[in-house]
Amino acid sequence: MTAAEWLGQVEFWHWGILAIMLVVFEMLVPGTYLMWLGIAAGIVAVVLLPFPDLGWQIQVALFAVLSVATVVASRLWLRRHPIETEQPALNRRGEQYVGRTFTLTEPIENGEGRLRVDDTMWKIRGEDTDAGARVRVTGADGTVLMIEPV
Repeated sequence: MTAAEWLGQVEFWHWGILAIMLVVFEMLVPGTYLMWLGIAAGIVAVVLLPFPDLGWQIQVALFAVLSVATVVASRLWLRRHPIETEQPALNRRGEQYVGRTFTLTEPIENGEGRLRVDDTMWKIRGEDTDAGARVRVTGADGTVLMIEPV
């Protein structure tokens, strides 16, 4: 059996299985793209119920168009309706320290230094300050905390 013959035998339940597999894989990997592809495959399965004679080329083209449409629609929806959370800085550890005050154990020289926060040493940037001074975290740039004297 050639590939063209095999593709010519694709039915709605093939797309249904693909949809289920993509949604299950979504639970195993980070991100949300596979879910939208699974939804697109599910829509193709539903379209094939009343139109079982659609050629495989149209099915694949429909899947491609629906995949792009569902991903774009989800991105637009999430941009307009961001997900609210009790801990918005959960995965941005440096931002969790913004507003907190600490005591410098090492001086800040030439605008850079180090600060022990809990169990971690952080690179810091701010105006030159002597050890023992109190500083407040005003922001985070990746793994560097921005500080100002209190």
